[in-house]
Amino acid sequence: MKKLSARRRHPLAAVVVLLLALAATGGLYAAFAPAGKAQADETAQSLAIDEGKKLYSVGCASCHGTGGQGTTDGPSLAGVGSAAVDFQVGTGRMPAQQPGAQVPKKKVIYTQAQIDQLAAYVASLGAGPITPTENQVSPKGADAAKGGDLFRTNCAQCHNFTGEGGALTHGKYAPSLEGVNPKHMYEAMQTGPQSMPSFPDTTMPEQQKRDIIAYVQTVNGEDSASPGGLKLGGLGPVSEGLFGWIFGLGALIAVAVWVAAHTAKAKKS
Repeated sequence: MKKLSARRRHPLAAVVVLLLALAATGGLYAAFAPAGKAQADETAQSLAIDEGKKLYSVGCASCHGTGGQGTTDGPSLAGVGSAAVDFQVGTGRMPAQQPGAQVPKKKVIYTQAQIDQLAAYVASLGAGPITPTENQVSPKGADAAKGGDLFRTNCAQCHNFTGEGGALTHGKYAPSLEGVNPKHMYEAMQTGPQSMPSFPDTTMPEQQKRDIIAYVQTVNGEDSASPGGLKLGGLGPVSEGLFGWIFGLGALIAVAVWVAAHTAKAKKS
């Protein structure tokens, strides 16, 4: 009886064994699962870079150099980041059709998957602004009124206070923002394409960029009304006054000539 009682296990022994088993299982998961996921992500990224390099060699290397170092026909791409590629290629500005004062927006020739691969390759050449996520560019919850203040302070002098664009010097222009993808607006603020200055997060935080996007979408949305009637590009009283002088005064002169001609005929008869 003494031997049996000596071999009898403590009531908490089973609980201790179970906890040790769970700890061992968790330890194995922590040791192997994250490493496997990280390795898979790294492999996918490497494949994207390889595919992007192939696309780059065909569509971009002739201007930007075989390694993105730049040439006389195109700037270096080291450090421009994936956001610049997503904006330029995603709006059809790149590959450029021909040299000029400014590269215009045109039809996109790459799929989004190919654009992502190109962006991955260019990003591997040097750290730069990263393509934003959907949450970063979403205007939901943003303050359009604050965005209007920011837009009029930082953007209106080129893009017009309603974002309809305007002329710049030396054949350049600020494009219209009507119908522009929010992601591309965010990337333009990040990277400063062509004549536009850049607004990194250190200068203009993410929330302020979202406020600006909300303002632009509000003033150019379908529900936006123009109380003054025909807004003439939203350029203000100068364009409206010029329109009035040219067409309004011209119409009055035409009416006066018509009345005078018919009055003379009436007198003759």
